[in-house]
Amino acid sequence: MAFRPFAFCTASVLALGIAGVANAQEAAPAPQADGASDPSAEEIIVTGVRASILGALNVRKNNVQIVDSIVSEDVGKLPDNNVVEALQRVTGIQITDRASGEAQTVTIRGLNDPVTTLNGINVFTASGQSFSLQDIPANLVKQVNVFKTRSADQLETGLAGQIDVKTRRPFDFSGFAVSGQARGTYDEIADTFNPSGALLVADSWDTGIGRIGVLVNASYIRAKYRTESATAGALVPFLTDSNLPTVSSAPGACAGGAAWVPYERIQPSDCRSVTAGNPDGNIWQPGLNAGLSTDPGATLNINGQDVPYVLSRDAVFSSDLYGKRERPAFNAALQWAPNSSSVYTAEMFYTGYRSETFNSLQFSFVDWWGNPGAVELYDGTNIVKSRTVGDVYGFNSADLNKSKTDSYVYHLNGAWEVGDGDGKITSDLAYQTSTFESSFIAMRTSRVADEITADFNAGGGIPSYHFSDDSLLTQPSTWAVGELYDNANKDKGSALTGKLDGYYGFYEGFLRRVAAGLRVDRRKAASYIRTGDAVALGGNLTDLPEEALFTNSGFFKGEGDLPRSWVNIDGNWLYDNADMVRGLYGRPTSDQLSLGQTFGIEETTMSGYVMADAQISIFGNPLDLQAGVRYVNIDTDYDFYDRLDNFARSSVSRGSAKFLPSFTARYEITRDLRLRFNYGETLRRPNFTDVNPTYQLTGDLTNVGYGSGSAGTATLNPTHSKNIDVAIEWYFEPNSAITVTGFRREISGLVVPISSYEYIPNNDIEAGATDYFTITRPANASDGVLKGVEVGLTYFPTYLPSVLDGLGFQGSLTVLDSNQSIPETNQLGEVVGYTQSDFFNVSKLSYNATLAYQRGPIGARLSYVWRKGFLHNNEARLFANPIGVWYKSSGYMDFQLTANVTDDIALTFDARNLTKENQQSFYKYGAAGGAETMNLGTTLVPRTFAIGARFTFQ
Repeated sequence: MAFRPFAFCTASVLALGIAGVANAQEAAPAPQADGASDPSAEEIIVTGVRASILGALNVRKNNVQIVDSIVSEDVGKLPDNNVVEALQRVTGIQITDRASGEAQTVTIRGLNDPVTTLNGINVFTASGQSFSLQDIPANLVKQVNVFKTRSADQLETGLAGQIDVKTRRPFDFSGFAVSGQARGTYDEIADTFNPSGALLVADSWDTGIGRIGVLVNASYIRAKYRTESATAGALVPFLTDSNLPTVSSAPGACAGGAAWVPYERIQPSDCRSVTAGNPDGNIWQPGLNAGLSTDPGATLNINGQDVPYVLSRDAVFSSDLYGKRERPAFNAALQWAPNSSSVYTAEMFYTGYRSETFNSLQFSFVDWWGNPGAVELYDGTNIVKSRTVGDVYGFNSADLNKSKTDSYVYHLNGAWEVGDGDGKITSDLAYQTSTFESSFIAMRTSRVADEITADFNAGGGIPSYHFSDDSLLTQPSTWAVGELYDNANKDKGSALTGKLDGYYGFYEGFLRRVAAGLRVDRRKAASYIRTGDAVALGGNLTDLPEEALFTNSGFFKGEGDLPRSWVNIDGNWLYDNADMVRGLYGRPTSDQLSLGQTFGIEETTMSGYVMADAQISIFGNPLDLQAGVRYVNIDTDYDFYDRLDNFARSSVSRGSAKFLPSFTARYEITRDLRLRFNYGETLRRPNFTDVNPTYQLTGDLTNVGYGSGSAGTATLNPTHSKNIDVAIEWYFEPNSAITVTGFRREISGLVVPISSYEYIPNNDIEAGATDYFTITRPANASDGVLKGVEVGLTYFPTYLPSVLDGLGFQGSLTVLDSNQSIPETNQLGEVVGYTQSDFFNVSKLSYNATLAYQRGPIGARLSYVWRKGFLHNNEARLFANPIGVWYKSSGYMDFQLTANVTDDIALTFDARNLTKENQQSFYKYGAAGGAETMNLGTTLVPRTFAIGARFTFQ
């Protein structure tokens, strides 16, 4: 049997014609197998979109692990705005949160914690455990590899997998190269035209001390956007117009309290319902996992009386957000090859993020009972579809938020071949810093409207509401000046990381390669905060200067039946005149404000691994084996500062150690048919914010009788997963393949929220002042299983005639099933039972389909991405609806076109969200719950069009 090294089996001849395609996990080089044909005799040159797709296919084919990729067509030609958008076409990837004109959240097979690496170095944003991938412009990217399985020589963290972003280096080019692009993008909702540009220059020279190369690459993206959403509020119980409860006369009750009236809101507790057996007057418990019953005629026990109730929304509100973001990015690299067996690389990477958002929020309660009016129920339920009420309190809020992120990575790498090329040693030293800063200021205005009529789902999940005189919404004299909110925070992180890896390969025998390595990482993180609010100022908007006011227009164009315009404070004026406004409220001005530290963390991780590759022959075909174990030891020192106690300091030290085995088998049933098996174990480390016990509190802003808040848990442990993958791959033509992968993740120690009702006096809350809060803390209180199948197809037929030659297809289908235990708790936070739930952000079914075309100077790609509805998040436990918020099924269609004017210059056109899909959420439980009766929010997702030009000379 001819020798075929494990990490580099005979590649498709197409790979030789694809510039920039490289194995994500290299192995020892080896001579050409005996009897193999000379690839150069069959070399096929492919370019453009087709090259990108086939390059990704060959990365998977030639890799040890199960890995899917995005490969740039050529330098500067990844046809997307950022890495997140590029990943949406990868098998098993699901993208959420597309508002604000870009995709933001990545999940791999439903899990949202992939470890992010840049050229193999773990990177992060500020005090987080992961990097904001949307901050990496696509222009800087050479290749993105998504590892769904891991071997012992890869990082142990990230249950979802690993996303490794590769940037370009000078030795990617034979000599001088310059590339640039400019693009303008039109956003339909914001009615803005946004610029972006990039420039790369690289060169290399043969000198007396070896080959030297230099590369610089810069990118800038700016986007102004408008995000509009309309929301029907949460469900709460209301009395009906019959069988009203009697007022308790027991000791402790509010004797002589007012009688209940029809359609009054039923609070969780009420002094009118105090009895000897119920001294707190409790009626119902907010935050139920399943919510209160929606059956017609359902009752609550009040003073021993079964009282019927209906479930209605407590509010309706509209958000009109105007945003601007900028992303400057830069990387530079210097490479030196003194001889043919060693290469030294020094590189730095910078990415920045600047964001400014002004949210003009209009909020109105629909829960007063002065004029209950008509009430319409959904058939067969006690859920209110529409109602009219009088004397309703509402407010507008002008929220201005500014934030910025600066992240730097400095990386030194050396690579040396040993033993005449049989082995290799690589050494890495990296230092990185990342800082995130934000400031937020908001001012409310309020009024009591005579009457509101609301239909909570007037069609398509969008609520309709109007006041008795909508024209008053734009009259400044109508609005009293309300509360002030003023806060800021800063997070920072740094890491010093050293790695040493090596392998040695053998040409004969069972054992083909041995490898080992060490990694030491010293991580620091800290967080600082300033909070402050003030009660209503009084007076009305006419007391402020005219330039302080802002009136929007055209809200929700052509969508829904709701107010299109309202007056508010201008958020930019508020920010620019913050000290003057603080003075009006009697608050400290900026020269008296400072941030207080809430936590500081130092974490040292030491890890090492050993692994070996082996090969045996079965029926004349190679079975490649790889086995290894990784050991990781983590020591963490936490300092916490209690902002409610003069930032008093407390300290906690934690440590953990774990052996993580991995095993991979790959069998070539035939040259074109491969079978893979992988077993591995991975970890998810707690987010630093999840271990910080400092309270984050919000007052009683929704009149439920108590506030809400969150705090961390210092004793959180890493989550552990045992992973199994089985894949079969058929490369049925040189340009085409079908892959089928089944997988299972058994996960223990999942972090889930636990809520408790707590008394927290002296809390500094002014707006919505209260001493009682529902506090949510994370806990390792759940186990779960995630399993599924993903199918991928790449097909470029070779038999198409004439102009159709060059047409191809790339697509994938992912089926997922997830289940985890969710603890049910009482008001003290004690676990009293368990229910079962889907994982968050897991769609049971998703697919993407891309029709690609490359012929002559024309390259085009029409893509459609669809995913089934999924559980997105849990709300605070304040209301009577189930706490789970679901997103509806959605599909997005994009189009990309490239026309080469010359071999070096091309024009581009891109269109996104062609079908104008919106993002919608709802509550879900029981037969009555769902998108029709329990619709929540609708956010308009913009359609965008971009034109651009790019050039490459090398």
